[in-house]
Amino acid sequence: MSEQNMAQGAAPAESTLVLEAALTPPDSGSSAWDNPLRDPRDRRLPRIAGPSGLVIFGVTGDLSRKKLMPAVYDLANRGLLPPGFSLVGFARRDWADQDFAQVVHDAVREHARTPFREEVWQQLVEGMRFIPGDFDDDTAFKQLKSAVDELDASRGTSGNYAFYLSVPPKFFPKVVQQLKKHGLADAPEGSWRRAVIEKPFGHDLASARELNRIVHEVFEPDQVFRIDHYLGKETVQNILALRFANQMYEPIWNRSFVDHVQITMAEDIGIGGRAGYYDGIGAARDVIQNHLLQLMALTAMEEPIAFDAGSLVTEKMKVLKSVKLPEDLGAHTVRGQYAAAWQGGEKVRGYLQEEGIDPASTTDTYAAIKLEVDNRRWAGVPFYLRTGKRLGRRVTEIAVVFQRAPHSPFDTTATEELGQNAIVIRVQPDEGMTVRFGSKVPGTSMEIRDVTMDFAYGESFTESSPEAYERLILDVLLGDANLFPRTEEVEESWRILDPIEEYWATHGKPAQYASGSWGPGEADEMLARDGRSWRRP
Repeated sequence: MSEQNMAQGAAPAESTLVLEAALTPPDSGSSAWDNPLRDPRDRRLPRIAGPSGLVIFGVTGDLSRKKLMPAVYDLANRGLLPPGFSLVGFARRDWADQDFAQVVHDAVREHARTPFREEVWQQLVEGMRFIPGDFDDDTAFKQLKSAVDELDASRGTSGNYAFYLSVPPKFFPKVVQQLKKHGLADAPEGSWRRAVIEKPFGHDLASARELNRIVHEVFEPDQVFRIDHYLGKETVQNILALRFANQMYEPIWNRSFVDHVQITMAEDIGIGGRAGYYDGIGAARDVIQNHLLQLMALTAMEEPIAFDAGSLVTEKMKVLKSVKLPEDLGAHTVRGQYAAAWQGGEKVRGYLQEEGIDPASTTDTYAAIKLEVDNRRWAGVPFYLRTGKRLGRRVTEIAVVFQRAPHSPFDTTATEELGQNAIVIRVQPDEGMTVRFGSKVPGTSMEIRDVTMDFAYGESFTESSPEAYERLILDVLLGDANLFPRTEEVEESWRILDPIEEYWATHGKPAQYASGSWGPGEADEMLARDGRSWRRP
């Protein structure tokens, strides 16, 4: 601003006002994101949730203790929750508010990503309430309604609540119907109510449709947030940045250059104490139907017109609708169960010996399938998806493997140790990306060998990546649905998986594989038929 304008008392420029607003802390009832002078596209300020509260059903479960409650604390510790934020737990426990607060405190101390700060904790604990009861207990839901009204008055939550259903899917209908019955699903004028649903979203297409029907009788589609925590991971979101913010990758991201794509989610642990949930569900329903098909859609999709929920869903749905199953499901799909073996220096039990598992169970702990995307970009390029428990190590990655050079001037002996070029996106645990290519080995002879260039989040950025649940819970409170699968995506994913599950149900038993290995030999044979092999991460 010129001295003349200052002398005349002219209003400061808009950019100056925005900067001043950025430097002014919001008051207790405001959000920096809601500041009318702030351009929502300005990323200099973090997105901060407005007045709101979170109600967690099933708050005594492992998910809540290990992920949800620590994520709430980490958000508060980073200044991303309003001062009056409230947390209400609902479970079948004879607890008072202070008992619940102690449970949250212990979970935060053990599992939070950010350091514990007493002043942050004291601000959070003032807004904690606990409601004991069953899901069919009308009295408990009346108490929940009273608690919500009391928090609106004492904490300034303004009637804005997200209801997190951290419960088995069989309880979803009862909980949403109780919320409707007691007026909790209906937001006061100018406020919002949202439902957060954990996977699995049904166990097949028919059950998914029925579940969606029941939930949408109470909540509108834009009020329902289906959690797929993989979509909240920084490395998954980085797929879009890698492809569409750079010029060097997208021109070769197609059938003219790509040989095949492998998407792997491997775990080195067994089912633990989850027999009641896992048996009858299996690896394909638990992981492929949601996590891996979502990763595949992000890898294969066309560029969206904008980074918003509608545009992303449009492009992902084009991929899912284009997925073609192999004609011979016996040759191009594999399921397995881990068997007893030595792993990590200890003898571990096989799946059929796990506590609570029927010795005759045919539930898969390993699943591998071959899919194709029948469109112009990907025609003829196979996508191999695999997941399993008790595998060689814990890793999730997307490997885009390229065709070999069409002509080589080098002798065969010079390139005998040269593999195929690849771009590997490491989703977890060593978040980052690797580019594999051939390079000359130092020396007087011409010898070419694979080398890698690595990008690691931990080395390139000083700030550690937030946990997926931090990002997703904040997005729910902000009403940002970019990273949440829509109804149509869930149903289309079941359309893909159902024929495979139906085939497996009538064709023998799962193959056995040794714990600590990389799966059954049949999975290696599946790729060998195509002249390929699995990566060993």
